[in-house]
Amino acid sequence: MRKSNRLTIYIILAMLVGILLGAIIHEKSSPAFIISFSNNIKLLTTIFLRLVQMIIAPLVFSTLVVGIAKLGDLKTVGRVGGKAMLWFVTASLVSLLLGMLLVNLLQPGAGIDMSSADFNGAKDMLGKTQEFNIQKFIEHVFPKSVIEAMANNEILQLVIFSIFFGIATAILGEQAKIVVRGLEAVSHIILKMVGYVMNFAPIGVFGAIAAVIATKGLEVFIFYGKYLLYFITGIGVLWIVMLLVGLVILGKRLPELLKRILPPMIVAFSTTSSESVFPKLTDELEKFGCKDKIVAFILPLGYSFNLDGSMMYMTFASIAIAQAYGIHLDFGTQLTMLLVLMLTSKGIAGVPRGSLVVVTATCGMFHIPPEGIALILPIDHFCDMFRTATNVLGNALATSVVSKWENSLEPAIKE
Repeated sequence: MRKSNRLTIYIILAMLVGILLGAIIHEKSSPAFIISFSNNIKLLTTIFLRLVQMIIAPLVFSTLVVGIAKLGDLKTVGRVGGKAMLWFVTASLVSLLLGMLLVNLLQPGAGIDMSSADFNGAKDMLGKTQEFNIQKFIEHVFPKSVIEAMANNEILQLVIFSIFFGIATAILGEQAKIVVRGLEAVSHIILKMVGYVMNFAPIGVFGAIAAVIATKGLEVFIFYGKYLLYFITGIGVLWIVMLLVGLVILGKRLPELLKRILPPMIVAFSTTSSESVFPKLTDELEKFGCKDKIVAFILPLGYSFNLDGSMMYMTFASIAIAQAYGIHLDFGTQLTMLLVLMLTSKGIAGVPRGSLVVVTATCGMFHIPPEGIALILPIDHFCDMFRTATNVLGNALATSVVSKWENSLEPAIKE
C-alpha cells in the first residue's frame, strides 16, 4: 500500500474517533469540563498547524523565486501569470455568481433559528472587522518588511516580495544563478521536511474534530441541517462545474490528479486549513507531472487569488443573513456586493476565519446587521471544512490547467 494511501486511512480513522469521542464528551460531561477538554485537545491541532506554518514561508519564497527565474524572461512570466489570472478571475466570478444564484433560489436564511445564534463568537468577529478597512487591506497586501511577512506567514505579502525578487533574479541571469541554485536546494529540503510533518496530520485532525464536536454536539446538525445541506448542495454544483472544465482541458489525466490530491484535500477538510497542505500539494502536483517552475509560480498566487469555496460561501452567507433579518436586496445591490467581495477577499488565505471577517465587513457596508454573523457561526466550522477542501481542488486544477496550456504537463512520476 502506498504511504499516501495509508496516511489517508489514518486521517479518516482519526476523524471518526474524534467524532465519537467528541460526542461522548458533549453528552456525558459538565460545561466546564467540555471547555477544558476542547481547549486541551485543540493543542494537538495547534502543534500540527504550527509545524506546517514553520515551513510555509521558506517554501513560498524559495519555490516562487526559483519558478520565476526558471521561466526566464519577463515575457514568459507575463504570459504564464496572465493565463493564471484569467483562470483565477473567471473561477472567482463563477463561484460568487453561483453562490448568489443558489442563495436566492434555496432561501437558506429563511430557515435560520434566531435562538441558536452564537453572539459571543460574533463579538470576536466584530472586533476583527473594526480593523478591516481600505488602509488595513493595503497594509495586509503590501509588505514593509519581508522578515515581518515571513514571521507572520502573510502569504500575499510574501508573494509580492517573491515576485519582485524573482523578476530581478531572472533579469540578472548568470550573476544570479548561484542564488537560484541555493534556493532550489532549500525548496528540496523543505519538501523533504513535508513528509515528516505530514505524519502528524492524523493527530491534528483528531484534535480538531474532537474539540468542535465536544463543544457544539451533534445537535448542531439538527438546528442548522437545512443551511448546511443547501451550502453543501452549492459546493457540489461548484465541484461539478470545476471538474467538467478540468475534464475538458485535462482529459483522461483528471482522475489521476484527483487521486493525487485526495490526501491533501482530506487534511484540509478536517483541519479547515488550506495552509496546512500547501507544502504537500506542491509535492503532489510536481509528481502529477506539472513542471516545478509552473507549480512554484502558480500555487502561491492561487492561495492569494483563487479561493473558490470561500468565494461562493461569502455571497451565500451574506445574503442568507439578510434573508434571516427579512432584508430584501435587489439584483443590482447583490451584483454590487459581489464586486465588493471580489476585491476585498484577496489575501484572506492566511487570516483565521478570513471568509467570516469579509462577510461581516460586507454586511456592514450594505446595511445588514453585522452581528447577524452570530446566526451562522454555530455551523460555520462545518461549512469551512467544505469550502477549504474546495479551495484546494480549485488551486490544484488551476496549476494543472496552466501547465497544460503551457505544454508543460509531463507524465506522472511513478512511485
